[in-house]
Amino acid sequence: MDPPAKEGRHRRSGGNEKDTSLDPSSQTRHAKCCRGSCHAEQILQVLNSDRRDGIFTDVALVADGQRFPCHRATLSANSTYFRALFSGEPKGGTQGTVDLREISASSVGLALDYMYGGYVAIQEDNVEGLLELSSFLQISRLRDACVAFLEGQLHPFNCLGIMKFADSFSISSLAEKSKRFVLEGFVEVSLQEEFLELGVKELAACLSSQWLVVPKEEAVFEAVMRWLHHDVPSRKGALKDLLEKVRLPLLDPVYFLEKVETDALIRESKECIPLLQDARKSLILGTEVSSQQSRPRRFMEIAEMIVVIGGCDKKGILKLPFVDLFHPESGQWKALSSVPGHTKLEFATCTLRNNVYISGGHINSREVWLLNSQLNTWLRVASMEKGRWRHKMAALQGKIYAVGGYDGFCRLASVECYDAFYNSWLTVSPLPEAVSSAAVAPCLGKLYVIGGAVDDSANSDKDNCGLTACDGKIYVLGGRDESGEGTNKTFAFDPATGLVDPQLPLQRCTSYHGCVTILRPVSR
Repeated sequence: MDPPAKEGRHRRSGGNEKDTSLDPSSQTRHAKCCRGSCHAEQILQVLNSDRRDGIFTDVALVADGQRFPCHRATLSANSTYFRALFSGEPKGGTQGTVDLREISASSVGLALDYMYGGYVAIQEDNVEGLLELSSFLQISRLRDACVAFLEGQLHPFNCLGIMKFADSFSISSLAEKSKRFVLEGFVEVSLQEEFLELGVKELAACLSSQWLVVPKEEAVFEAVMRWLHHDVPSRKGALKDLLEKVRLPLLDPVYFLEKVETDALIRESKECIPLLQDARKSLILGTEVSSQQSRPRRFMEIAEMIVVIGGCDKKGILKLPFVDLFHPESGQWKALSSVPGHTKLEFATCTLRNNVYISGGHINSREVWLLNSQLNTWLRVASMEKGRWRHKMAALQGKIYAVGGYDGFCRLASVECYDAFYNSWLTVSPLPEAVSSAAVAPCLGKLYVIGGAVDDSANSDKDNCGLTACDGKIYVLGGRDESGEGTNKTFAFDPATGLVDPQLPLQRCTSYHGCVTILRPVSR
């Protein structure tokens, strides 16, 4: 018997009825009913209903003695852990159980609500349990949602606890964000109860961080002493190590006298005596060289800034009167009071107690001027006993030394010492050999004189750049280029990395100028 003919194949095209079996618009219309999130939600709702009624379930999760019937396929679709676990079982595995030890039943219930419904209400009272469970079961999206919730909950009273929690579960993003929150809000964080339970290593790490945000160093000292006094018997042994992290030379001298030197714990500690002695010396005599202890922290109300003084123009003809202040962190320049009697060139410059001193500036000049950094005013101080040019100055143990130079006739071996308290110069022991244009630097209580010209054949043109240390780097500013013209280029050498990087240019091409570093208030 012949098979029945197919209707569509033998129907005439000229009839009134239309063949819709291949109509594209009809197919699209039907496909829309089975596509998109609506369809997925319907399937999940059915699966969730089956889970609650125990229909078609093939595995049970057990937590706190409570059973949760589930479907292997749903668990595997959500969790890398379950997918690996069930993939090792025979196909069509029998009903079994997975014991989730040390995990609360409430957390399992919430996680299943998420896996079957795509939604869970993350709250302060359940986020830790959900994060622990999602990390263990490798439910990545739920874990990420818990992390995002905790990041949004960061506050001075809980950031340390969240940081510890993140470290324990190796959640690097949350640990890093909470640590940054601790450092940026250190003053307020240090007033919370959590801070008093911080470990000594964690506290030391905070105090050593370059990202620690404090307006003044007094806040750091008070935080350390508050932590120590919370448990003196077990913590006093850490006093010296923690006090080393406090930049004592940055404290106000009156505060240092009234709060630091009178503290009973510090007075009883023999290990702290050298720290106090160094701080006293720095506060009384001033800071001679930039050191870690005397350098302001990155986000303080004061910062190290570079002062560029006078010099020559690009062609080496005009003597410049300008004094410019440069803040390397912000890249901002600010004009200061001009050099008095600016017909000066190849003068000596240095700083003492955060004031700028210049001396000489032309042949046989004895003039000495002081730029008060607070008042931005130049003041004339006592003149040197000997007129000098192309000499150098350096501060050592609270006094200024003028070394060598040229007086218009010959190079000099003489050295003078300036006492700011008496405003007077005194001739001291001379150099072993006369020298001009040398480098002079203080170190460990001694004055070092390096290089320079000792005879006419060795006094050739140099780069005549400015050089100063600022914020842990050595800055080279301006000078003369290969063609002998002044340049505005600047570079910074970082001893920590050994790299030399170009910096923002000077305000103008300059050579034969002075460069020093001072502390100045900065607006954040």
